[in-house]
Amino acid sequence: MTELIQEVVGTLLFYVLFFGIGFILNMLIKTTWMPTWLYVIIVLPLGVWHFWDPELSWLAFIGVFLWPFLAGIGGALSSGWAIRSLRKNGYRMF
Repeated sequence: MTELIQEVVGTLLFYVLFFGIGFILNMLIKTTWMPTWLYVIIVLPLGVWHFWDPELSWLAFIGVFLWPFLAGIGGALSSGWAIRSLRKNGYRMF
């Protein structure tokens, strides 16, 4: 039960963390989808390298790594969509 709670909290934290990082990068650099590409290029290989254990089954690997990864990519994509909609609505700062 504790592992499930940790997985849910960790997944939510990944979403919020990468939404915030993507939003800040979008404001500073003014590129809409760059945080998403950086996430895929940097976090995916580092995460697979860090979490990969030959004794760990694929099902356990997917359970531990897949949900936080999907939440992080979702946060990065959401920050791009948020910035894009703010720009469409006339906010020049973004």
